[in-house]
Amino acid sequence: MVTAGAAGRPVALGPERSALARRIAEGVPDPELPMLTLGDLGILRDVSVTGSHVVVSLTPTYSGCPAMAEMRADVHARLAAAGLGDVEVRTVLSPPWSSDWISAAGRRKLAEAGIAPPGAAPRRASGPVPLSLTRPACRIACPSCGSADTERTAAFSATACKDLHRCRACAEPFEHVKEI
Repeated sequence: MVTAGAAGRPVALGPERSALARRIAEGVPDPELPMLTLGDLGILRDVSVTGSHVVVSLTPTYSGCPAMAEMRADVHARLAAAGLGDVEVRTVLSPPWSSDWISAAGRRKLAEAGIAPPGAAPRRASGPVPLSLTRPACRIACPSCGSADTERTAAFSATACKDLHRCRACAEPFEHVKEI
């Protein structure tokens, strides 16, 4: 069933409305990694529709992520523009996001953009997080040539969730999404 929404645009009702809201929210690009959508990144936790009220739940990649305000605004604006105007965007912190939630398509898009996707996130028992004062030895494959002969040149890139590396084989610098 379809009814008129904002500016007279047709808006789906019932299960169609829920599917439309999810499709729109999943398709919002990440402001820091624009080659990825919120669906690719795995931060879209839930979309629920009750009557005319749409609730979208997002989990930041880390609790201090400065892009969350922009993501909430983008999701709200896109859903409102589609005629789904009664929108609430919530931040959900538990369980915390893991880089394992990045989809296979998201990992492929990162590599195609010259950014090394993360490996498997470390597994930890529940309770306090152990602190290591030394950096674990790990080789990140170069997204340009595939060589594992790389070195980390900086712990942070343009965003805290990425670090900088250089390939010793092809000399290309590249970013890497950290395993969280």
